[in-house]
This record gives sequence, C-alpha cells and structure tokens, in this order.
Amino acid sequence: MDHIQAMKIFIRIAELESFSRAAEDLNLPRATVSTTLKGLEQRLGVRLFLRTTRQVKITDEGKIYYQRCLQLLAALEETDSLFAHHKNQPAGTVRIDMPHSLARVMVIPALPDFYQQYPQITLSISANDNAINLLDQGADCVLRAWPSEDENLQSRHLADLRQITCASPDYLAKFGTPRTPQDLAGHQAVGYFFAHQRTESHLEFVTDGKVEKRALTRTLTVSGADAYVAAAKAGFGLIQASELAMEQELAQGSLVEVLHQHRPPPMPLYLMYPPGRFLAPRIRVLLDWLIRLFSGPVPPHVQDSVNGKIVY
Repeated sequence: MDHIQAMKIFIRIAELESFSRAAEDLNLPRATVSTTLKGLEQRLGVRLFLRTTRQVKITDEGKIYYQRCLQLLAALEETDSLFAHHKNQPAGTVRIDMPHSLARVMVIPALPDFYQQYPQITLSISANDNAINLLDQGADCVLRAWPSEDENLQSRHLADLRQITCASPDYLAKFGTPRTPQDLAGHQAVGYFFAHQRTESHLEFVTDGKVEKRALTRTLTVSGADAYVAAAKAGFGLIQASELAMEQELAQGSLVEVLHQHRPPPMPLYLMYPPGRFLAPRIRVLLDWLIRLFSGPVPPHVQDSVNGKIVY
C-alpha cells in the first residue's frame, strides 16, 4: 500500500483511537489496517501507538507524525484543488475551531448557503471555548472572542457581540431583580474560567459610557459555554453572555435579562489564521464567507447599530 494511503489510515486510527472503527470508517478490512500500521512503524523505526486489548493510545512520536501527516495531506489536497480553483470550485477539507455558541446559533445554521456555493469543500468544525494552538491541533483557522497573542497568526476583527446579563426566574424570585449595579449587594454570579487564563472572570456593566466591574459571590465556577448557561438556568447566579447565544433561553423564559440599561461592553469577535501571501483556495473562500456572514445582513432581531457598526 502507498505512503499516502498509509498516512490516511494512521490518521483515522489516531482520531478514532480504534483499529476497528478506523477500518469501518475507511471501508477496509481490519487486517489491512493492522498490517499497514505495522509496516508504517517498521519503515519509520518508531512505535506510533501503544496497543492493549481495550485501548489504543498514541505515543509522543505518533503525535509528532500525526501533525506532519495532516500538513502533508493538506498540501496534497491544495495541489489537487488548483485546477478546481481555476473553475471557481475550490475543493478539499478545511478545519475550523470556534466557540460552541457561535457554531450552534450563527455558523452551522448558515452552512447550507456555503455548501451551495462550494459543494466540493468539506468542513471539519471543532466547537471549543478555550484557546488552541492552530498548528498543534491541525486547524486552518479559528473564531475567538479575544485577540491573538501569537505573533505568528493573522487576526481580523469581524464584529462586536452584544452582551447581556441574565439569570433564571427562580434565582430572581429568591434574590430579587436588580435595577442598577448598586443593587447587586447580596447577589451571586456563576464563575467562569478559561483553560488559558487562570484568573476567574468578573461582571462588567456600562453606565454613562464608563465600565464598572463587579466581583460577586460564587458558589459554582465552570469552564465552557454550555456549563455556564446550564448553571444559570439551575439558579446558581447571574451570567453575562452574548445576546445571540442566549436567544433560545430568553425566548423560552428559562433565563431573563436584567440590568438592561447597564449592559456589559460588546465582546469583539476575531478571525485568526496563519499568515502568508498565499492561502489555499479552500481556506480563502471560507474566510471570505465568514467575513460576509458576520458583516451582515443578519436577522433583524440580532441586528443593532452602534456608531454605524453591526453588533450581534
């Protein structure tokens, strides 16, 4: 079997952590998968996986080889897509990482439009609320609500996400509904922390153009947007998040906005990708599509104007 096919088999084993599932996914006999991996290890002179009857775990050498395989296969896809590009039909796989809420509310619902324009592109979306290393994770681009500290990445400001403060009806019945930040004495918040940032977050409110920070009592601290929202719905305190992400909860009444006149500052949204004068057509068209998606037009209920700029 050729080297390219062997690398593809190795990648699927690494991603699925199973020889059997990799064989099923690739529609190959399990014996072929095992034999190919064994031959690959012999040719490289290293062990790529630690195998037991219950578990397949990639080795440190395997992790290094995995990243190189992703890069090499992406380069091959890019080469094969050159002629398709001339026909305005880029092809290949694009890996993108973004927060859960953006994937669920904004990007995935709009994807039929993208696939109608670019049917030969396959997207691999990782929904993740923490910072990742693009090269280590094999991603082509990321959407994040903070600017990149990596000088090796290009960063483009896409939009400002309008934020709100909200809590569950049960919580408000117990602690009262605050009208101003001064009413927050005795209230509590759901804590939030990022894997890349050890300090916990605080609440922010804008009053007369000035940002006021409030640190409230916390009985629960979480990481991840889904856990953050679930904690608020369970009555553990106030949270602050983008209005776009909270649309369903607000409509259902499981969360209620408070302090409407003192909303938090908008959250900036950034698109980040590796620098370079040439980007593969498959990546470029996705970047351009995301820029159009977040620059409008957008649904009326999530559109507002602040200094002539769309805010989500």
